[in-house]
Amino acid sequence: MTPHLTRGSLIVTLAFGMGACAQDSATFETELLSVLEDKVRGGWAGQMIGVSFGEPTEFRYLDRIIPEEELPAWQPERIASTLNQDDLYVDMTFAAVLDEKGLDATTEDFGAMFRDADYRLWHANLAARRALRRGVPATLSGTPEYNAHANDIDFQIEADFIGLMAPGLPQASNDICLRAGRVMNYGDGILGGVFVSGMYAAAFFETDSRRIVEAGLATLPPESPYALLISDVLEWSQEHPDDWTEVWRLIDEKWNRREPCPAGALHPFNIDAKINGAYVSLGLLYGDGDFYETMAVSTRAGQDSDCNPASAAGILGVVLGYSGIPEEFKSGIDAIADEKFSYTDYTFNTIVSSTMNRAIALVERHGGHVEGDTGPRRPCRHRSRYGTTTVTRWSGSPWITLDGLSAVNGKVGVGGGALRAPRERRPRSTSKAPARSSEAPTCRRAAPLISTWTASCTAPSTSIPMKKTINMLSRCGTSSASRMVSTR
Repeated sequence: MTPHLTRGSLIVTLAFGMGACAQDSATFETELLSVLEDKVRGGWAGQMIGVSFGEPTEFRYLDRIIPEEELPAWQPERIASTLNQDDLYVDMTFAAVLDEKGLDATTEDFGAMFRDADYRLWHANLAARRALRRGVPATLSGTPEYNAHANDIDFQIEADFIGLMAPGLPQASNDICLRAGRVMNYGDGILGGVFVSGMYAAAFFETDSRRIVEAGLATLPPESPYALLISDVLEWSQEHPDDWTEVWRLIDEKWNRREPCPAGALHPFNIDAKINGAYVSLGLLYGDGDFYETMAVSTRAGQDSDCNPASAAGILGVVLGYSGIPEEFKSGIDAIADEKFSYTDYTFNTIVSSTMNRAIALVERHGGHVEGDTGPRRPCRHRSRYGTTTVTRWSGSPWITLDGLSAVNGKVGVGGGALRAPRERRPRSTSKAPARSSEAPTCRRAAPLISTWTASCTAPSTSIPMKKTINMLSRCGTSSASRMVSTR
């Protein structure tokens, strides 16, 4: 089916939550296309507002919190600067690859676009493009062998387009992240995009900022430095619920000495993905749904203090929808809504439409459908606090797949983590992988394996090949892929 925005509502196959399995006749929760579009529009607008809000402070405050009185006063006309922001135009050129090549665009497709792009780049992006132009394959251009900036923030600030087209589908967003992100990053550098995209995916059906951060964490390999840092942030924020600056101090003390980027060798510059991801999380956790406070905290944390509020405000923009963003911040968008972003053919309005079309296509691929269509049948469906999830049982196995997530013993295992019942906080101990079932299922993915991202494990009589998705590694325990993405 060719998706059209004139349809009334979209049945979305979600990836979070546990609930009692019902029969096929269970009532569906639906996402009105008008609501979905409002959230997509809010996500792009939030990213634009956040990056222009923090732009005057970018890398001017290193190893210190920005005093509140030194935050530049907001002016709506500042939004026009986003037309020339790499946070937006690089993001959109990657989206253009999917529009041109389809949802199955390969790493080589993304790499070819990136190699030939003529926009200015920095750090991991620049190193990757230089490598590509020397003939290094796109599957290797982000690796430490060819890229000294492999753990930098680059893909983290360019992955918004993936989460925005994956409502409630973090497995689907992870798959795209691993194809696109490896062009310029590796290890925790790729996981930054996975984390941010996972939060975007959750934000379509979740309003609690803590749960959104938990959902992002749940997409990460639990022993990766990135996951350990975000786990720390969640724990410390519980211990200091009214003082984000104390959490910032704890982050600085434990995690601000790990940046391998050469630019930070002799001074406190830190463009590492995970510490800046922690600052995004601070904004969401302590902003508590307030648009200004979310941006202010992510900005005041310093370092890459325009990219971080861009991610935080983009995620919150999905939660609130464009209609829920305060007028004082979005009032400048209409004046530029039909102007093209540099190096792209997209305007604000057309990137929203493009994202909608990709979101509908991705939802349909993963079992959802536009209301009025017959839609694929499934053995059973269950209702969760996130909506309606299609559940497929593997024959002879206690495992249930929820869009590729694995569930057993009343928990959802996501990259070895667990999302517990509503209102409970996620303790750090849940980052350990769940016990592997003795009746492990065979992987039903038929596509050929990509050797660089392949993991396998063996049950008593069953081998489980895993393709390109870190979330499914929880059933294998430690693997070559989990070691790869957990570079230290």
